[in-house]
Amino acid sequence: MTRPADESEQIFASAAELFGVLATPIRLRIISALCQGEKNVSQLLEEIDTTQPNMSQHLATLYRAGVLGKRRDSTQIYYRIVNEQAASICRTVCTQIALGLEERPAAVAAG
Repeated sequence: MTRPADESEQIFASAAELFGVLATPIRLRIISALCQGEKNVSQLLEEIDTTQPNMSQHLATLYRAGVLGKRRDSTQIYYRIVNEQAASICRTVCTQIALGLEERPAAVAAG
């Protein structure tokens, strides 16, 4: 039987691991792009300004972390979100930051 303290430690460790995977802007962009549906590397490169080797490295990291899934169709590999919790966290954090940026100029003008 798992003790609550052990379970709590596991939750925090898992959260820290996920935040580590998400701690790169390009990975957040990849997740955002894939929230609209499955895409191959070429399609992602049209949306995200980076090199193909760099994109592949980040996709591999997200795949190994269990955030993305992939499938092969002939010569193309298509990526998709398989961890909806990670995508939801990404959306929530980015939305909150965007809202904060929208509020900041009003707060500065009022101050």
